[in-house]
Order: sequence, then structure tokens, then C-alpha cells
Amino acid sequence: MRLVSSDFTFNRQAKENSLTTITVYTQEHCQPCKATKRWLDKRGITFAEVDVTTSPDDAAAIRALGFKEAPVVIVSTGDPETDLMWSGFDPNNLTKYAHQTKAA
Repeated sequence: MRLVSSDFTFNRQAKENSLTTITVYTQEHCQPCKATKRWLDKRGITFAEVDVTTSPDDAAAIRALGFKEAPVVIVSTGDPETDLMWSGFDPNNLTKYAHQTKAA
């Protein structure tokens, strides 16, 4: 697992709000994906989910960033310089960065 900052811009909503957005790129039958979604749901944290098995463009973009496992979690403040991303179920990063969110 790695924490990466990038200019990653995928399916972002307009940046009129300074709240953090979270997007979780998942695959069906992926246990770390299910654990990540369960962790967020249990805490009432809003997030958008993209199934990369049904979205080839997003799957290609994730691979282009060097990620090879799901889930890929993107935490965005709307500023590419401060966006954070990592792969795998990582409760430490979720605790640190997943708060006061809106769906991406």
C-alpha cells in the first residue's frame, strides 16, 4: 500500500465546495474493497463507488497511476496538489483522511 499525491482528476464534481470528496474504485468479489466500503458506511462517511470492471476508462487510468490492486481510494479536496490516494484496505489512512465528506 502506498499513499500518493497526484493531479488525478477522474470523475470529479465541480470544485465549488471545500469539503473532501472520496471515491473508491472497486472490483466485484474484492474483500479489501468490501472492507473499505463497510468501514466508511459504518461511520456514515459519504463516498462514490466506481466498479472498474464495468468502467474500462477508469480501470486504465488507475493502472496508469501504477495501482495494481483494488480498492483504490481517492481523497480529494478539489486541489490536485493536495489529493491523496492509496490502494488496499487501510484503516489508518481512512481514519486520518476520511472525514467531513461528500460523494465525489
